Amino acid sequence: MPHKLNQIFSALADPTRRKILMILLEDDMAVTDIADPFDISLAAISKHLIVLTNAGLISQERRGRVKWCKLETEAMHAAFVWIQTFGKLDPISLDSLEEFLAKEKLLNPSDLG
Repeated sequence: MPHKLNQIFSALADPTRRKILMILLEDDMAVTDIADPFDISLAAISKHLIVLTNAGLISQERRGRVKWCKLETEAMHAAFVWIQTFGKLDPISLDSLEEFLAKEKLLNPSDLG
């Protein structure tokens, strides 16, 4: 388990990979659709997806000629449980979460309506 946690936290350390996870919160997506909002090559996105897959944060499946990605919440749950072992954490307010996501450029303030 510690080895898997290292992979999970390493994968989460990159802002591009965190944004990919946020995108996949909406629904399963084709790799090309995931790549659309980024200003990097499809090959670079594919490398990020491999890291996320190896960490167990997403799964990839070929459907015909298209590769689809799906968020896997179990790995994130393992990281959350590990973090909780350090004691009771204060609950996160939605306002604080929105501020954090906006700072990390994972959320566009105009998306909030």
